[in-house]
Amino acid sequence: MGYDIERFVGYVNEGLLCSICRDVLEDPLQAPCEHAFCTACIHGWLVHHSNCPEDRQVIDVSLLRPLYRYMKNDLNRLQLHCRNREYGCEMVCSLESIDRHERECEYSQIPCSNAGCTVQIERRNLEGHLAVCEYRSRECPNGCGYTILSAEDTQHNCVAELRTELELLRSEMICRVEEAKHEMESRLDSQRRHMVQKESVLQNEIEELKSQMSRMMSDVRSLMAAERQHRQELEQAELEKREL
Repeated sequence: MGYDIERFVGYVNEGLLCSICRDVLEDPLQAPCEHAFCTACIHGWLVHHSNCPEDRQVIDVSLLRPLYRYMKNDLNRLQLHCRNREYGCEMVCSLESIDRHERECEYSQIPCSNAGCTVQIERRNLEGHLAVCEYRSRECPNGCGYTILSAEDTQHNCVAELRTELELLRSEMICRVEEAKHEMESRLDSQRRHMVQKESVLQNEIEELKSQMSRMMSDVRSLMAAERQHRQELEQAELEKREL
């Protein structure tokens, strides 16, 4: 749907009106036959029809194009009243800037920001409403640290709330201790398995070293025996030499 023509100040060219809703074009598109429509209007029309609502020429969504630049400029320059005029806003601005103004307009109806509150209030009055809203929250005046709603003031019991909080903390701590315990046991088991594997490897290495040592000692004894034999042979040869 387009912008209500009653909101505009002065004359609005016929070419800037939607051919379907007859209001001023909103987010406009143009058909090849040069008739212009609001995007929402023409998309809704083409769900049930396949032609232009003005001259019945065949059109398709893929043939729709943005408005000519000069028409777009004329459209943006139109002056209109804020939609919150009925609530007291007297702002008149161009169509190009109306959306930005209305997003920030002090007369806009906005919802209360407190959870559970369904009141719609003017933006300019929101702060005053929040100060008295029955769904407003505040910190307990007795110092327990809880945030309470005004509607719960008579039901709030600091001792009961703190006891509940203490029980929750206690349960949470027990769970964390159990988790830490399981984690430590898992780590100890992993380290124990690693140490057993390491011990087995070291034991095998020790046995291998012992075996090598034994072979080396045997070789040394053989060498020493061969050396004695060689010395004896030399001594015998020396004696024989002397006798000769």
